[in-house]
Amino acid sequence: MLRVFAASSLIEAFTSIAREFEAENPGVGIDLDFGGSQRLRSQLEFGAKADVFASDDNRQMDILVDNDLVFGRPVDFTANELVVITVADGPVNGLGDLAKSGIRVVLAQASVPVGAYSRQALANLAADTKNGLGPQFESLVLANLVSEEANVRFVSQKVALGEMDAGIVYQTDVAATRKVGTIKTIPIPEAFNIKAHYQITILESSGDTELAQSFVRFVLSETGQSLLANHGFSTP
Repeated sequence: MLRVFAASSLIEAFTSIAREFEAENPGVGIDLDFGGSQRLRSQLEFGAKADVFASDDNRQMDILVDNDLVFGRPVDFTANELVVITVADGPVNGLGDLAKSGIRVVLAQASVPVGAYSRQALANLAADTKNGLGPQFESLVLANLVSEEANVRFVSQKVALGEMDAGIVYQTDVAATRKVGTIKTIPIPEAFNIKAHYQITILESSGDTELAQSFVRFVLSETGQSLLANHGFSTP
């Protein structure tokens, strides 16, 4: 049994990849454990055992590398971008509405990669003098922050269930979110958006580094990359 720790945004994609890998390797089972990358990294630091770790940012990997918890070298394997999601027929119909008084905004915690990316995107939007949002845009949106979640799926669920008016998630989370509730999306212009680079590595705690290497190679293969693309991910 191969145990894989992976960022929450990879749930659908890695479930498909694991299914295909198992089909090509009869007798091999994949145990997938999803969560915020920072939580998974922390678990590994405190002694959790896994074979492979897939993170949605480099910082979590760097910490594991610095603590000698990886076997080999992490590699980029896919990429993602942010999008604003809102309650259908709700009060948020454009980026500027996020800053209006009374809007209920949800983001991932700042320690979570997507939470850090979201705050950086807000800062980028506020720093530009030509988009009409104004220099106070970031602070006004953060003043509307009602909830901070442990991973991106909790953010999307809060909006889909109508508990919040708007949130920022990965574009790959939109399809899964629409299975929970009706939402709208508001794109973040490319000039201000953040490209999240995902990394994957074999862990020092792996009980079968050869099998772990085979799984990583499969993720990087044409089949693995095609499955990631099918779920909205882009090339790194």
